[in-house]
Amino acid sequence: MARTPSNMIPLGTIAPEFSLKDTNSNHIYSFEDLKGSKGTLVIFMCNHCPFVLHVINEIVMIANDYRVQGLGIVAISSNDIEKYPEDSPEKMTEFALKNKIDFPYLFDETQEAAKAYDAACTPDFYLFDNQNRLFYRGQLDDSRPGNGIPLSGSDLRSAIDALIYNRSLNEIQKPSIGCNIKWKQPA
Repeated sequence: MARTPSNMIPLGTIAPEFSLKDTNSNHIYSFEDLKGSKGTLVIFMCNHCPFVLHVINEIVMIANDYRVQGLGIVAISSNDIEKYPEDSPEKMTEFALKNKIDFPYLFDETQEAAKAYDAACTPDFYLFDNQNRLFYRGQLDDSRPGNGIPLSGSDLRSAIDALIYNRSLNEIQKPSIGCNIKWKQPA
């Protein structure tokens, strides 16, 4: 499995807008529709990536822990489904049900959202404040498939706590590591 780091776009970047279909509800959602009163977590992920499979339970726990505190949460899959049919919208719905994902899981068919966010890997985390400015982009924690470090979500949880409770956040943020987004080849 390829180990691709996230692109560390500048903190303070305004959240790019999107309009994507939720595979759980078939509604079309924008960033504005899903943002939380305290901030918004945008996660690029997919169904088959071993890095996502390694952390999905922690992602769901984070969503359950922080949604009630005013954090909007959304996941987006941008992979090329012709080459990776296991990431199709139908399979995304199954994946969400199996993993108890009850936040929107959007399909980025054109890959425009991934490009707008400069997303590089799955999982890739973007935490925006209540003014839609990028507050954190980086890893969930130091755990990776097979490295023996227990999953804790500590880096992302610390960032969310700093955002919600108006604390300072370490400017040094480690990039996420995961499988590369499966880009469509130009025709």
